[in-house]
Amino acid sequence: MQKIGILGGGQLGRMLLQAAANYPVETYVLENDEQAPAAHLCHHFTKGDIKDYDAVYNFGRRLDALTIEIENVNVDALEALEKEGITVIPRPAVLRTIRNKALQKNYYTTHQIPTSEYILTHNIQELSEQTHFFPAVHKIAEGGYDGRGVQIIETEKDLSKGFDTLSVLEKMVNVEKEIALMIAISQTGEIAIYPPVQMVFDKALNLLDFQLCPAELPERTYWKAEAIALATVKNFNSPGIFAVELFVTPDGDVLVNETAPRVHNSGHHTIEAHYSSQFDMVWRILLNYPLGSTEAIMPSVMLNILGSEGHSGPACYEGLNEMLKIENAFFHLYGKKQTKPGRKMGHVTVISQERADLLYKANKIKHGLSVITKADGRSG
Repeated sequence: MQKIGILGGGQLGRMLLQAAANYPVETYVLENDEQAPAAHLCHHFTKGDIKDYDAVYNFGRRLDALTIEIENVNVDALEALEKEGITVIPRPAVLRTIRNKALQKNYYTTHQIPTSEYILTHNIQELSEQTHFFPAVHKIAEGGYDGRGVQIIETEKDLSKGFDTLSVLEKMVNVEKEIALMIAISQTGEIAIYPPVQMVFDKALNLLDFQLCPAELPERTYWKAEAIALATVKNFNSPGIFAVELFVTPDGDVLVNETAPRVHNSGHHTIEAHYSSQFDMVWRILLNYPLGSTEAIMPSVMLNILGSEGHSGPACYEGLNEMLKIENAFFHLYGKKQTKPGRKMGHVTVISQERADLLYKANKIKHGLSVITKADGRSG
């Protein structure tokens, strides 16, 4: 039985471990928080900092293979482990490129992958010299996650919102649709592509609100998106699962926004709506099994369950009992004891042959389920 470790114990690690139960594998998790969503589902839990060299190296050296649930890990330690023969998926070189948005953008330019026009800035002073480039989006090169580390700079009045460190200033793109493609690559180079999803964002939180699969795209746009996404991941020369987020413009141009070298929010619907989920696929890759089928069982909508505004403390799921009555709605609560505004507390996937039915049920759940705190402080 192979010993496989996951760096990070959040909800992605939790769902990876739920899928691992189907395979002959001994699971290990490294995470600082003993109450993290994945902590109690693995065979072996190690408390430690995934950003610390010694913690990652000592955790990984006794394992057969390692993967991640977040990019913000100690890549130096992973490179040392890879040299010693430990399988690291995705390869550390890919992580080094992707986790730094400046290097990621440079990667697209180097490989002639279409992406939005950009300028690198190192401080606020440099940002203030790029007013001709506004409106633009300022993204901190390292450390941003789930909407943090991203600011929209419309005019000079917004300069104070910018980052006083290495960042990417991206020219604002006229976006008709935001889509994402999940692509799996086996250790032998076999490739499997999931159908594209269309993402709808909560503009206030800059977080994914809900997403539809399959995305409604003209055939020509779909083939263009698939070709660009494939070029993006093939040039990494690494096995793994990759989420490629893309912009589609009103003219039908397709631009890469960002890539994540791991299981991703834009693939959660695959648990119920596809024959092999993104999480199942990762274990097939790690264990060197054949890739699974990415075909959809049925169209789907997936929405995040977020902590409600004005509520910080023990989580209570108001309206859950009523929402569970909805046909073909599948609820995933991540086991986070504490809620706060905008925090991802879970997700719901609804499957149906009718797009109108999907949207109706998604809206019903969005307005009928709230993550709040009870006045008496008890969770529920």
